[in-house]
Amino acid sequence: MREGEPVDEHLLGLARARRRRDERGRRRLRWALLFVTSLLLANALVGENGLLDQVRHRRDHAALEQEIAHLREENERLREQARRLREDPGAIEAVARRELGLVKPGEHTVLVAPAEPRPR
Repeated sequence: MREGEPVDEHLLGLARARRRRDERGRRRLRWALLFVTSLLLANALVGENGLLDQVRHRRDHAALEQEIAHLREENERLREQARRLREDPGAIEAVARRELGLVKPGEHTVLVAPAEPRPR
């Protein structure tokens, strides 16, 4: 429009209506984007394989690694014990005395009863 020209009220009304419609559309689009973003953020935090799930998996993984390390140490201890039992007669004798109560010929076994508690 040029200055001084007559204003067509009908066209002016159509332009205003179109602006309002465009503004409503942009507002709806913003709300839709906000909603979708909120859903994606919530899913990233608490959804399947979300942040909380990942933290729990890492904690479980660390616990399993610790258990594996403990089992490896125990396996190594048992391997060493098995090697000693295969190769060292003294180790076999110690196990026989401790677990089976065996004695060498000529030795005597003395059982000592625990003392009775003294009255106070």
